[in-house]
Order: sequence, then C-alpha cells, then structure tokens
Amino acid sequence: MTDAADTPTRRHTALPKAQTLIEALPWLTRHHGKTVVIKFGGNAMIDDELKAAFAQDVVFLRQAGLKPVVVHGGGPQISAALDQAGLVSEFKAGLRVTTPEAMDVVRMVLAGQVQRELVGLLNQHGPLAVGLTGEDARTITATKHRPTIEGERIDIGRVGEITAIDTGAIQALLNDGRIPVVSSIARSQDDDHVYNVNADTAAAALAAALGAETLMVLTDVEGLYEDWPHSDEVISRLTASQLEKLLPELSSGMAPKMEGCLHAVRNGVTTARVIDGRVQHSILLEIFTDEGIGTMVVPDATTGETT
Repeated sequence: MTDAADTPTRRHTALPKAQTLIEALPWLTRHHGKTVVIKFGGNAMIDDELKAAFAQDVVFLRQAGLKPVVVHGGGPQISAALDQAGLVSEFKAGLRVTTPEAMDVVRMVLAGQVQRELVGLLNQHGPLAVGLTGEDARTITATKHRPTIEGERIDIGRVGEITAIDTGAIQALLNDGRIPVVSSIARSQDDDHVYNVNADTAAAALAAALGAETLMVLTDVEGLYEDWPHSDEVISRLTASQLEKLLPELSSGMAPKMEGCLHAVRNGVTTARVIDGRVQHSILLEIFTDEGIGTMVVPDATTGETT
C-alpha cells in the first residue's frame, strides 16, 4: 500500500535536484579524468563555513572522476603569527618582505598550520588528502626574487621566483587517487635557502607543468571587474591577449592572480578562472553549471563554450 503522504506532488519536490544533476552531466563528462589545480586563498581560508564547503567541493571533484590539486598560501595566518612573534609585516612591490626570521614563521604556518588544517578537513570525507610543500621531492625550485621599484632592483629577503617544477610526487599521488595539498614554499639550488613563493604564481606553474585542464583561483572579489572602481561589472570571459593588455592597470592584489592565469593558458592549460571564494560551493558552481561564475581566461585560439 502506498503511504498517503507519498503523493506525486511530494515525490516531485525532488525534481530540482534531478535537474541540477542533469545540468552537470555534460561538464562531468568533459572534465572526467582531468587535472584541476585550485589555489585556495582569501576569506575562504579563515571562515569556518567556507573552509568546510571548500573541502566538500574538492572531495566532490575527486569522487566525480576529476583529479584536484590544491595549492595554498596563508597571508592572514602568517601576518597574525609574525605579529605574535614580534616581527613586523612589511610589503614592497605587493610582496611580503621576508627576513630569515620571518621565513621560519612562514614555513611553520604554511606547512604546520594551514596545510594540516586543510588536509584534516579533506580527510573527514575519507583517506584522500596528502600534504607536501614545494620543498618535498624538489616539487618547486626557486631562486631569490629581486623586484624592481622605480627602476631599482631591491632586496626583499627570502622571496622566491620559480625556476623549475618537478611534478613526479604530485603525479604519483594523483595516480593513487589522492588529493595533493601543496604549500607554496620552495628550496633554491643556488644557496640551499628556503623561499616564500607567491601561491598564485605557484598554482599557475604547477597547472602548466601538470598539463591541467583548469586552473581555479579563489579570491575575495566576484572576478575581474571591467572598469573598477567605476563599475562592478565582472568580465565573464576574455582571451589571453585581451588579458595581457589589461595587466598594467590591475591592482597589486589582482595582478599576480591574473598573471598566473595568463601563464597557465599560454602554457597548455585549457582554461583559467578567478572565482569568488566568499560564495559557498563556488567551485562546483563554476565547473558544473551552465551559467558559471567569476572570470574565465582562455587561450587566444580557443572558441566555443563560455562557462
């Protein structure tokens, strides 16, 4: 006998869920087996609900047949730890001045705090995530970076510029069904020092080296604005050449993200996306819906879908 409550109307309340799954089907098919590099940052790193939603999204990608790789920095946590240690946070050319003492704190926070928390959140859903740093298995090699300010090269300490990527350890983890979680620090072969590397830059370099399908950069804005601060209209899609023309006008915070996107799509990555990490499940909305959110960068030769 059918329960009186089990009416067609009651059963059909689940239809929106089915429609959402069907909408995701072509994107699930397109991305199955592909590597997706996700740069984790912004408010998503410090808000507990957003952190939990991020972990759910990444695990969903893996269970849906994709191969996610997470790259993270830890700006807010590093600043707090430096303050607690009585060390001053100073920025030049948009980069943190990193003394040897500050580098010890950076290394401890990234590998010992931020990474461990993220690995723990992912592993609530199964024995999936494995943490490593750019130092491990020489995954990221860097040299000392000296930015130019007003025509003069300056010393900002242990800040690294990537010189080489070795994807062996990450690829082995992916082949084993794991989710690599990479801290953006690297060792130099020049002086054997450990360097702080911009996480946006590290994510882009890893995406290119892995031949990833997609680079996704989480940030604290909706995407790349067309005419900020005069307009809050987001550019939904642009080519590498269009982005290159815009780079000189970008803010110091957005510039490394968009430079990373440009590097990625010019080195074999199919799409690079900047999305709003303040929106729960923004990763799934971007990859698996017809509308998508944020800004997508594509190679110049690419035409076709716009999500």
